[in-house]
Amino acid sequence: MTPLRPLLFAVLLLSGCASASGPWVEVGGQRYTVEIADDEAERARGLMFREEMAPDHGMLFIHDELEPVAYWMKNTKIPLDILYFDNERKLVSKQVDVPPCTLGDRCPNYPSEAPARYVLELNAGQAAKLKLQDGAELKLSPAIPPAR
Repeated sequence: MTPLRPLLFAVLLLSGCASASGPWVEVGGQRYTVEIADDEAERARGLMFREEMAPDHGMLFIHDELEPVAYWMKNTKIPLDILYFDNERKLVSKQVDVPPCTLGDRCPNYPSEAPARYVLELNAGQAAKLKLQDGAELKLSPAIPPAR
């Protein structure tokens, strides 16, 4: 084997590992692999129709600007914690242990108490487990596109 072949193999192996890790966020010292919802269609669908979500996974919603937001659980089958973050990615509000809703358009809204730019949905109970308080910082992986 020529000396370049092991080096090429190592580069290919490492680049494959980096891309396989996907986007993640950290909050309260815990890392979560996330799906990104950064356009209107993705934000509208959210976690609808999911039967379950892995304990270390979530969905990150990125809004176009800092604004008052409210989420609902229409067609969502798993209980969630909904965490609202501002432009500086500081926790400004949370809705915890939000139950699934099968009432269609009659499902209640769960608003943020302050304008938000980022919204993180995790399995219900995570906010309590992490003892999250207002001001907690949301760290984003390099794989997450910057807010538009």
